[in-house]
Amino acid sequence: MTLIGRTRTRGIETLSLDAADTRNALSAALVGQLADALTDCAKDTDVRAVLLTHTGGTFCAGADLRDPPGPDAFVGLLRQIVELPKPVLARVTGHVRAGGLGLLAACDITAASTDSTFAFTEVRIGVAPAVISLPLLPRTDPRALARYYLTGERFLAPEAARIGLLTATGEDADAVLAPVLDGLRRSAPQGLAETKRLLTARVLETFDRDAADLTALSARLFSSAQAREGMTAFLERRDPAWVL
Repeated sequence: MTLIGRTRTRGIETLSLDAADTRNALSAALVGQLADALTDCAKDTDVRAVLLTHTGGTFCAGADLRDPPGPDAFVGLLRQIVELPKPVLARVTGHVRAGGLGLLAACDITAASTDSTFAFTEVRIGVAPAVISLPLLPRTDPRALARYYLTGERFLAPEAARIGLLTATGEDADAVLAPVLDGLRRSAPQGLAETKRLLTARVLETFDRDAADLTALSARLFSSAQAREGMTAFLERRDPAWVL
């Protein structure tokens, strides 16, 4: 089953998360197919930049609790986006949760329609936003992350832009991205690659320093009794036992 749609317009390769029936949840298969598509884009000299978007009303609901990717695979995908020698952009016209926010943080430029919503829901199922912190912590406001990591509250696109999760937002995400894509098409591939290298150096330092520890933390939490209760409650559409 193909889970990643692919189209190209004037050097911009659009990769669409195309598993709307699971709200584009990060399954092992989806993560693997997205990684393969990014590898192809890195090698293709006709690709100037990559635009990551989605089908359906949800950009990404986070990990697929029925078929989650291994922590190492997801960390590898996030690093691949950061290291890709071409700009990677995200276009959001819907909801983003948990691991999907890690995808946004790994991208170089992110845009969303104003009706998009965001939430770090990990704490509500008994885990933590561990591996997605690798790109998030260096790029977003720490005070805001403290609030939204700890509460799991939903927030809107203007707030996501204020805290650094989004580059820009507007009623029409395509209109927001139009001048950005025009600028990338006018830029030299070598200039883009080396400029991206400058911009991502500190993010990659975080990966080098913390990836192993955060991957281990993620694996430990997901195998815990509280996480089992949280994931079961989520799948059964009920409150977990700890809700007061």
